[in-house]
Amino acid sequence: MRKLVLFMHVSLDGYASDSNGGLDWIPYNEELEKYAEEVVAEVGSPVYGRTTYQMMESYWPTMLDDPNASRHDMEHAKWIQDVKKIVISGTMDKTEWNNTLLIKDKIAEEIKALKEQPGKNLVIFGSPGAAKTLLELGLIDEFLLTICPVVLGSGKTVFDGSVEKIRLKLLSSRALKSGIIATRYELEK
Repeated sequence: MRKLVLFMHVSLDGYASDSNGGLDWIPYNEELEKYAEEVVAEVGSPVYGRTTYQMMESYWPTMLDDPNASRHDMEHAKWIQDVKKIVISGTMDKTEWNNTLLIKDKIAEEIKALKEQPGKNLVIFGSPGAAKTLLELGLIDEFLLTICPVVLGSGKTVFDGSVEKIRLKLLSSRALKSGIIATRYELEK
């Protein structure tokens, strides 16, 4: 059975974006890029909320025709173009991007059915709104959090008290040179 894994960059105070939805506080560099490549190697299908999906849809296909795209960007663009993508949105009526499944209703049932299929894990990339919904539905099995060395004070978070206490077991952690702590937790059973 596949797992549903949340992969999210968070500030030290638990925010996934600043109050304007920005992500420029994440110290993205080659080391974090390499870590993200390790995460992508585990992905059977990326899962997005509407906002993140639309950002990805407007960016990655353009890399396929960009002669200045880096090797990493070109490889990721090819992967994301072909992989089965999942978008969770109650407001979208259709998707345009190649190989995308839209889940509008019956989220728990749809995700449970996808988890029962063979293959690599389903991984939520950012998408704090969709992640919050999936957390409230009790569907997230693991948390891959990169804790960034910044306190934002406000912004968008998944962990705002809308769910009851969830106990987690630390599976791994490592410090990156940038000060990011890359952690992996699973639900404590």
